[in-house]
Amino acid sequence: MGAWRGTSNSVSRGLALIELGALDHGGVDALADRLGLGERQLRRLFREHLGASPVAVAQTRRVLLAKQLIHETRLPMTEIAFAAGFGSIRRFNETFLALFGCAPGKLRRVRDPKTVAAPGGEIELLLRYQPPYDWPTMLEFLRMRAIAGIERVADGCYRRTIHLDGVQGTVSIRAAGGNALRATIRFPKLSALPVIIARLRRVFDLAADPLPISAHLATDPALAPLVATRPGLRVPGAWDGFELAIRAVLGQQITVSAAVRLAGRLVAAHGEPMKEPDRDLSHVFPRPEVLAIADLTTLGMPRSRAATLSAVAAAVVADPDLFCANRELDEAVQRLRAIRGIGEWTAQYIALRQLREPDAFPAADIGLMRALANDAGRRPSADELLARAETWRPWRAYAAQHLWAAA
Repeated sequence: MGAWRGTSNSVSRGLALIELGALDHGGVDALADRLGLGERQLRRLFREHLGASPVAVAQTRRVLLAKQLIHETRLPMTEIAFAAGFGSIRRFNETFLALFGCAPGKLRRVRDPKTVAAPGGEIELLLRYQPPYDWPTMLEFLRMRAIAGIERVADGCYRRTIHLDGVQGTVSIRAAGGNALRATIRFPKLSALPVIIARLRRVFDLAADPLPISAHLATDPALAPLVATRPGLRVPGAWDGFELAIRAVLGQQITVSAAVRLAGRLVAAHGEPMKEPDRDLSHVFPRPEVLAIADLTTLGMPRSRAATLSAVAAAVVADPDLFCANRELDEAVQRLRAIRGIGEWTAQYIALRQLREPDAFPAADIGLMRALANDAGRRPSADELLARAETWRPWRAYAAQHLWAAA
């Protein structure tokens, strides 16, 4: 995540796409095209910055997940192979024999009986991170924005519904010992597990290394006490780019609580009901193709905002990869701003939470301006705030999160 300048940022985005399964069903040429690069250029960048090819990185990802499933679950080896992204049992066995000199089953340890795969596709896994981690602040951020029907935060746990390729499920996350979060994933299609894990890691910002980020931001006298208070602060991500964009539009010029109420109405009116509701988790978030043709003016918002929601939905129907992290920050913001009703603030907010751009910065945010008001109460303008934030680069997104959390 520390790579951010020049060509190394292309590698960071490539890694993110690989983690989300870009090479499971496509080749390096398709990955390079998504990043706006040539295939030879992408291979060269990976060798230069990682010492490995994109295919080798993808293979390592599969092996690491398979090892985790072997150690932490009682899944049969056949299910582990496909859950980890291997195309065949033969390839799975050959890879482990080449790397470890033994069949995959020989790596299975004596397990804690609590870490087992349950009936109905439920599985528990640990999601590890570099400490420290400010879990209470992360949980509170998500609690304040939890949408009725699809999310709930209670008893130290975040739960939500998910929807992938026409299949519904749920996930729940809570703190665990040993610098990890414990994920309980209920999803009947095990082959989707790598993508689910990758998305959860992005939601909870588990790839961040907080120590260098904190050290850099603490050089600013205004941020130093905030960093000291929350040394493991993360930037909350989003489960789905379309969902995050709709949330951001709903939040334009209104309070967080008002935006959450509007989102609840949207879900109740246009969300797909869960086939097997999990207590108060009753719906999955509305699909783009549904909102693109729905009359959203009945939800109690300005017509201009309803039109923007429709425009966002139509844009995603036309370009399903619109919210993928495959372009530089400036280019991504420019593409988002081309959508009717999406301004700089909304585009930067989407880049910050969905595209996982560590330097995204919504300078026009009222909360950020208020947090940096002087003793006389004067707030900086957006341009003044941008100038001030230059010294926070390349971690402006984390600076923004510290200022929001302090408020």
